[in-house]
Amino acid sequence: YDALDVSEFHHERINHSELFAVKQNHINGIENFWSQAKRILRKYNGIDRKSFPLFLKECEFRFNFGTPKEQLKTLRKWCEI
Repeated sequence: YDALDVSEFHHERINHSELFAVKQNHINGIENFWSQAKRILRKYNGIDRKSFPLFLKECEFRFNFGTPKEQLKTLRKWCEI
């Protein structure tokens, strides 16, 4: 984390033993994403290292575009179907 402090990125630190969040700074979103991603990835019973980024992008798409119906609507729009 110290490397982030010298870049242009402003990094907020939260001591979770004292409080859970400061303003909008928390890790709920990433914890939610990883929970869903791990559940999806378990179905594949192992993924080779080269394919992992593609599977992770699929998890990202599913996380960001809601229900399967909404996902299909988005894909059809992108493919102009």
